Amino acid sequence: MNDDFRPAEGLLGRLTMLRVDSDGPVVHIRLNRPDKRNALSETLVREIETAFVHLPAGARAAVISGEGAHFCAGLDLSEVTEQTVATGILHSRMWHAAFDRVQFGPVPVIAVLHGAVVGGGLELAATAHLRVAERSAFYGLPEGQRGIFVGGSGSARIPRLMGVARMTDLMLTGRVFDSAEGQAAGLSNYLVGDGEGLPKALALARQVASNAPLSNFAITQALPRIAEMAPAEGLFVESLMAAIAQGDDAAKQRVRDFLDKRAGKVGVRP
Repeated sequence: MNDDFRPAEGLLGRLTMLRVDSDGPVVHIRLNRPDKRNALSETLVREIETAFVHLPAGARAAVISGEGAHFCAGLDLSEVTEQTVATGILHSRMWHAAFDRVQFGPVPVIAVLHGAVVGGGLELAATAHLRVAERSAFYGLPEGQRGIFVGGSGSARIPRLMGVARMTDLMLTGRVFDSAEGQAAGLSNYLVGDGEGLPKALALARQVASNAPLSNFAITQALPRIAEMAPAEGLFVESLMAAIAQGDDAAKQRVRDFLDKRAGKVGVRP
């Protein structure tokens, strides 16, 4: 990683299962249980929520990745073997609250996917706004073979990426998608070589961080909600959000820069 990144201080620096570093407007959050293939324990899920609640004030984009050979191998099953129905519901709702903090937090989030992106790991990946996969990435939802069901928001988020039919296939049969199949199915936005995921994600994060904050907010907060609305209501909300964004002083300056040929050209790749 770039030497300009510095470890977080204060509360973020005291997290035990995450490593949080920042460089100006970009924050890098790493799952740090490589010996467990970054399996999601209750502590780790709560730390993810804490990290996104307490992002540094200057943060404008976040990158989330996994330490070691895998992004995340899913739920730490040792924590759920003796759960009652009541505790199971509360456990799932805790995941929902944490993952909502990722998707609907203050900044766009880019996930770097390599190795296992399985079960809860795929649910976490689906909360990101962009996903960069390396060739080593593979995807699975083995809940059907474990006698359980997705509980970390996967039933709501994953079908929006790959469709209900493909998700059903993974869950019923235990089928595993490799990185190329995942790219074709919509699980990743970018597919790069092994070891190239983090540099690509950081470049994207810096590009995203340079956007007007209110525009990024509209894209990450309003767009997914509008997609869930009936067309008439969604279009009305679109008009409201467009007017709010256009009325921002930063947006007005950017439009003036474009008209005066001071703005960068569309289509330049990071």
